[in-house]
Amino acid sequence: MKIIVCMKQVPDTNEVKIDPVKGTLIREGVPSIINPDDKNALEEALRIKEKFEDVNVTVLSMGPPQAENALREALAMGADEAIILSDRQFGGSDTWGTSLIIASAINKIGNYDIVLCGRQAIDGDTAQVGPEIAEHLGLPQITYVSELQIKGNEIVAKRAMEDGYYVIKTKMPVVLTAIKELNEPRYPSIKGIYNAFKERVITLWNINDIEIDKNRIGLKGSPTNVKKSFTPELKFKGEIITGTVEEASRKLAVKIKEKQVG
Repeated sequence: MKIIVCMKQVPDTNEVKIDPVKGTLIREGVPSIINPDDKNALEEALRIKEKFEDVNVTVLSMGPPQAENALREALAMGADEAIILSDRQFGGSDTWGTSLIIASAINKIGNYDIVLCGRQAIDGDTAQVGPEIAEHLGLPQITYVSELQIKGNEIVAKRAMEDGYYVIKTKMPVVLTAIKELNEPRYPSIKGIYNAFKERVITLWNINDIEIDKNRIGLKGSPTNVKKSFTPELKFKGEIITGTVEEASRKLAVKIKEKQVG
């Protein structure tokens, strides 16, 4: 069985700030991490590898050269191979262009059974790339996976919804997107870290290594673009209610009544 995990290196959003003049993210000095949902996708791939025989886990990422650090962390966790898609012509691609590039790379890898992605990236929050990859590949997809079972050549997944869940069954190959409820990602071992950073090789593919229409990617080929990024202005100040639990409860009830809330 071959599993491909799509992974993105993202800025730690707890420390991201926006330039008030340019309206762009200030990335200087901000640490980069593996996108959290992608880590859940990788963890699930590694659990499948531990449960079944002859499972190969390949991690695939598109980004600048420094995204190699995220791939090495994935190797340290237990992935078998890592591929980085990096080329200046990829820059500026929206979710459509990004998914097209990744799908082209997946086609080049070939002979896969499962493509695992995170639900969404914390720097974009679109949740579009995984489903778009499935559309480019012409594969069935199950998104928001919170539980997963493999039975022969079939996948049985629990798809989380706001008010419940669906249990969906489909045959492989399939594209899945993981949410944090699926599992708890492991920490790399000391030996894994050493091997990943000292002995393992990461494969680099540029635009000439995949079959793709160059007019459909990058800033010019993307059908959408970000017009503006901004930090919402604070419209009003909060109020701290003091006192005992009973006193604070009474004061809160009065405030709610005054504002005619509820």
